[in-house]
Amino acid sequence: MKGIVNRLAESGFLSYDDFLALKYCDDNEDIEYLFSKSREQAKKYYGNKIFIRGLIEFTNHCKNDCLYCGIRASNRKLNRYRLSEEEIIDCCKSGYSLGFRTFVLQGGEDMYFSDDDYVRIISRIKSNYPDCAVTLSIGERSRQSYEKYYNAGADRYLLRHETADKAHYKRLHPEIMSFENRMRCIRDLKDIGYQTGIGFMVGSPFQSDESIYKDLLFIKETNPHMVGIGPFIPHRDTPFAEFARGSCNLTLRLLAIIRLMLPSVLLPATTALGTIDERGREKGILAGANVVMPNLSPVMHRKDYSLYDNKICTGEEAAECRFCLSRRIESIGYEIVTDRGDYKVS
Repeated sequence: MKGIVNRLAESGFLSYDDFLALKYCDDNEDIEYLFSKSREQAKKYYGNKIFIRGLIEFTNHCKNDCLYCGIRASNRKLNRYRLSEEEIIDCCKSGYSLGFRTFVLQGGEDMYFSDDDYVRIISRIKSNYPDCAVTLSIGERSRQSYEKYYNAGADRYLLRHETADKAHYKRLHPEIMSFENRMRCIRDLKDIGYQTGIGFMVGSPFQSDESIYKDLLFIKETNPHMVGIGPFIPHRDTPFAEFARGSCNLTLRLLAIIRLMLPSVLLPATTALGTIDERGREKGILAGANVVMPNLSPVMHRKDYSLYDNKICTGEEAAECRFCLSRRIESIGYEIVTDRGDYKVS
């Protein structure tokens, strides 16, 4: 098994047979070796620094009806909300005082906000905080819209590809959504010049070993700046409510594999990982992750941004989240830094 890990670390390439060997390995010593090699690569580029992103979940309205998502359009049980422009700016003000130098504007695909609205909000944030990065995570848009946001000052864009297996994609999304359009969006974002993030859910319904391997090949080929993966967690008000959640252990192995495939990638230890395991984010960092995304959203709305059940940190103020996370990360020998945390070319 160590031979497989060493080949992966040296070449960045993983055969399907080697992937299966790592996925189904039951030797703890071999898996710890995988994690140690992953940490070694992360530290080569980023030291023991962990970058924080201030997450602002500004709307839970969405026009899409993805079968796995708690804010899907047909969920009538959800309390819908939108933050005003001033509320978004206030979240940034609070976050800046706590040391955040990246703000992530995340929401459903809410057509209430026009391109002009986004351009104005982005411009205000960049004007108020010129030393900060602005990341958008607002779904599929036209190339023209992406260009407008980029020209207004947006630095990064997160758009999970969800799955690189077209047949699997169709089982997770309504017919109106297109695998080809999702791929087009990712190509456009990279071509425009965004630091681009992609990713997928680990253990999503109908996901096969072949699907995961296609995801790994797609990630390697796309060479994104960031990869966001986390375990699938079902939401009670979706068609996938009765499906089993994804595995923490498999998520950790995939984090390590992705780190070895793309040594300088920005790799979050996600909230979903912390939701299925109380030390999930710490374990993610020890598997090679180097980004965490505490929540800056107003506490009154956090439970309403309900992508999946039992999400952690919905009742904590931003300062509580920030300092609790700092203590946790220091306990495993890493430190949160006040830094934009830009991607480093490998």
